[in-house]
Amino acid sequence: MSDSRPVLEAIDVSKYVQGPDGRLDILHRVHLSIPAGESFAIVGASGSGKTTLLGLLAGLDTASGGSIRLDGHELGELDEERRAAVRRRLVGFVFQSFHLLPALTAEENVMLPLELEGDDDARSRARTALANVGLAERRRHYPAQLSGGEQQRVALARAFVHGPRLLFADEPTGNLDQKTGQQVGDLLFALNREHATTLVLVTHDARLAARCARSAELTGGRLGVAA
Repeated sequence: MSDSRPVLEAIDVSKYVQGPDGRLDILHRVHLSIPAGESFAIVGASGSGKTTLLGLLAGLDTASGGSIRLDGHELGELDEERRAAVRRRLVGFVFQSFHLLPALTAEENVMLPLELEGDDDARSRARTALANVGLAERRRHYPAQLSGGEQQRVALARAFVHGPRLLFADEPTGNLDQKTGQQVGDLLFALNREHATTLVLVTHDARLAARCARSAELTGGRLGVAA
């Protein structure tokens, strides 16, 4: 259940880059406010700026204009090192292409964010997280030895293992077939409810977006009114 306090706010956020033909505007004065515990979907066609917006909200990139406040931290006032520290402490990520490290086992991939924080109980917590996504028996397998659905379940375990305040998911079912995507979606929302995490989801899948409490469409770099 969400409360009324925004854990994530974007005010007049813009993003542009300089190209060979001049300035290219990607996002135009985006405004949103997401309360703690809410699930929020950003939908739109390919090239509409969804992934760019997600990267800005998560502090992976910096805006060209406007302000973004993540759990009380004004991201524009932080250098990359301090933004990285905020991400490690507060944020979990799930990506379309899984982003697992191929030289690490499933267990070691899940342990990684805990080890970066110096957690002495990283292995035990990683095993619990893998058990929660049904992969206790696959913990010693490497990504190449896992199916796409299993890799995404490892990614979910890694995203939730440190108890993030916010989870950012970029097309989390985009590389999966319909049946596997449904299973991963079910698991994503089940874990989100269990951990009371704020979920910000980017997808072109209307069925996945409909499972969120609110959604808004990004068109031509502009975010429509949230439903």
